[in-house]
Amino acid sequence: MNDGRKSDRRSLRLVPAAAAVLLIVPASGETPRDVPQAEFRFTRLQYVDSGLDGGFGGFGRGWSWQVDYPEAEIHFRQAVERLTRVEFGEPGIVHLRDDTLFDYPWLYAVEVGHWYLDDVEAAKLREYLLRGGFLMVDDFHGTREWHGFVNSMSRVFPDRAIVEIEESDEVLHVLYDVDQFTQIPGVAALNFGRTYERDGYTPHWCGIYDDDGRLMVAINFNMDLGDAWEHADDPGYPEPMTALAYRFAVNYVIYAMTH
Repeated sequence: MNDGRKSDRRSLRLVPAAAAVLLIVPASGETPRDVPQAEFRFTRLQYVDSGLDGGFGGFGRGWSWQVDYPEAEIHFRQAVERLTRVEFGEPGIVHLRDDTLFDYPWLYAVEVGHWYLDDVEAAKLREYLLRGGFLMVDDFHGTREWHGFVNSMSRVFPDRAIVEIEESDEVLHVLYDVDQFTQIPGVAALNFGRTYERDGYTPHWCGIYDDDGRLMVAINFNMDLGDAWEHADDPGYPEPMTALAYRFAVNYVIYAMTH
């Protein structure tokens, strides 16, 4: 499970503090010019569609990465600021070919069963994660989308395993004790009276870890936390599901800020 490189965190310095404050500091020690200074910034990952299930493909033309934007970000921010003392900056969007990637220690990617990362982008994401970055992936379902996700992720870490997150893992308890056995559904599934999509019957909370045991990639498979955030104000969406999705969100944020 070692790709032959040691973690280099010089460009992403995650500094734990009593109040879980995040300091974003580049290698030179200078303040990034284009990054509003804040404790935390929700950054969505833009990617090229693979063409799976009708994705458009072509840089900037795909739509899958935009699902739930910006409503998921808006509700995510409201919840985390209400439940913690973390101060948010403005949400952002970044592509793996953008050199400002290393200014943002937390990434969120949706519909990753549809993404396509070429060798250059995969190498950039690998470097980002090994330097201390954190990636949360969400809203992909079933066997076909799992293979679509792994097809690109295997280029990022060809020799690091994707494993189930153990119940004892700190990410599940860093602030809230969360239940990893409940399937958090998307609105489309609920409209059909079920919690799963395609053949994604069982929820999986998976991850990829670095050599020190730090969770680098949080993988929410057969679930849709983004919908649970986005529809927090919808009386038709189950409140317990939204509450659980918020607790996971808070745990991911605090974990990423302190590890």
